[in-house]
Amino acid sequence: MLNSPKDAVMTGVGAEDDIPLGERKTVTDFCYLLDKSKQLFNGLRDLPQYGHKQWQSYFGRTFDVYTKLWKFQQQHRQVLDTRYGLKRWQIGEVASKIGQLYYHYYLRTSETSYLNEAFSFYSAIRQRSYYYQVNKEDRPELVVKKLRYYARFIVVCLLLNKMDLVKVLVKELSEEIEDYTQRFNTEDQLEWNLVLQEVAAFVEADPVLILNDDNTVLVKSNRLHEGGVPQLEPGMVVGQLTLADALIVGNCNNQVKFSELTIDMFRMLQALEREPLNLATQITTKPGTLVREDSYTLPVSLTEPSEKPAKRENPHKYLLYKPTFSQLYTFLSASFKELPANSVLLVYLSATGVFPTGRSEYEGPYDFGGVLTNTNRDVVNGETVQKRNQAQKEMHCLHPGDLYPFTRKPLFIIVDSSNSTAYKNFSNLFGQPLVCLLSPAVYPKSMQDQSQRGSLFTLFLYNPLMGFLSICGLTSMHQGLWEKAQEFLGKVSHDIGQMLTSSRAIDQAFLQFYGDEFLRLLMVRFVFCCATLRLHKLFQEAQSFPESYPQLPKQEMVENSLLQKRVLELAAMLDVQNLFSDGMLDNY
Repeated sequence: MLNSPKDAVMTGVGAEDDIPLGERKTVTDFCYLLDKSKQLFNGLRDLPQYGHKQWQSYFGRTFDVYTKLWKFQQQHRQVLDTRYGLKRWQIGEVASKIGQLYYHYYLRTSETSYLNEAFSFYSAIRQRSYYYQVNKEDRPELVVKKLRYYARFIVVCLLLNKMDLVKVLVKELSEEIEDYTQRFNTEDQLEWNLVLQEVAAFVEADPVLILNDDNTVLVKSNRLHEGGVPQLEPGMVVGQLTLADALIVGNCNNQVKFSELTIDMFRMLQALEREPLNLATQITTKPGTLVREDSYTLPVSLTEPSEKPAKRENPHKYLLYKPTFSQLYTFLSASFKELPANSVLLVYLSATGVFPTGRSEYEGPYDFGGVLTNTNRDVVNGETVQKRNQAQKEMHCLHPGDLYPFTRKPLFIIVDSSNSTAYKNFSNLFGQPLVCLLSPAVYPKSMQDQSQRGSLFTLFLYNPLMGFLSICGLTSMHQGLWEKAQEFLGKVSHDIGQMLTSSRAIDQAFLQFYGDEFLRLLMVRFVFCCATLRLHKLFQEAQSFPESYPQLPKQEMVENSLLQKRVLELAAMLDVQNLFSDGMLDNY
């Protein structure tokens, strides 16, 4: 607990009456700002998680108070040290709260610049060893604050692809946990060890390592970057729709996760973001090295006017880890309600398949099953609701029919599931643009099961080259060859873009979505994935190929002879052409 104003004043030398009035006022003002900041921060958890407008003014007030608090403790550090007994870990707590504010603002807005601000504060805490003295105090709750800070810092570093720093932080966190469990007989040792295991598995989830000349691992960002998407060319007739909102849902059993973010969610999240500018530089100063406090100033307050981009850089995203049906439907409804004109809602479902238990004479949108929603919190009168008979539909399932109401506006759906094919039985009832990209339902038994480290289909949508290498059994590649293959893939993407926009047989929905860069890239990568899997010798069954609603014209797209030639050229470049057929055989 932080000191009360009265206790703080009494820490000074001599009686309370001897404290100069100005210094007493400084302590009182600090305590007021501290209490106010705590109240506002604690109130954040009561804000609705959905909706774009309700929370912004509250966040603005919270940032304003923390800006004042941070500057105040900087300006009056000497008085607060002598009269209040301000400790370094207390300064660290304020900095940690500001870091959390920026991180949550990123989650609310999807603007990656706020991730950089969170990184700046978390880095400063470590650089200045604000929590360094905590281990010398006999207070386990303070050590837990330090451990939680490490966990939050690791999440931000993962999202910024600072994997080298993540490994350093994990090592430090492991040592802190070991010290914590040895000093205090706590009941949360297993929980903290699980945190370590989760983040270690998360870091190792990528199936392919890119190596420098000295064989050290090189980490590449997979966010959208300048020149990373096929450009619109004169004569291309495409829609003007913009991806505004995305629901990213993760409910796969046994998939690697960290901090309520599965590896599939993590990959799709980055596929829907632009590369942030001016990334904060990595802090390499070791903990324990003291740095002058006044060498670091607060980043611009979010309440101050700043130059805003002409349009939102990234679509707004909701990250839903194992949501119940009611939670998922609530967020869907909120996104649908607030979707601007000429905008698209994207729904990404990475979830365990739910299959129908019986066949009915009439096959409607609730007769094919769907994907699993969480059952843990859906209870009636304290008991989990069970189906009474086989004729009833699974209630803890998002059926294709559940999405029908939302097709009144442009809707782009990606389903990565063992029952993805349930969603190919869609009906476009309202004539609005609608596309579903569907993963393979099964993968070849002869392929090593990598599903725990993320789905192959999502991997292709996130990083097509990594997906290609993964199905070829390649686990590492030197940077020179990687960049050569990426450059070749850029040309392939351009060819696919030409095919999509010049086809006379393609459904217009694909072209209406093609104007948006994020959706364009997803569609291009989907076509590349389809063509690659159809040529790979291990993929023989129809269920092992991705599908779409509406269907893409096979001869012009996924079995296009030029595209097949490009896939085989890439295979030859990587010396894996023996894994692919020549493309002349019919796959059906």
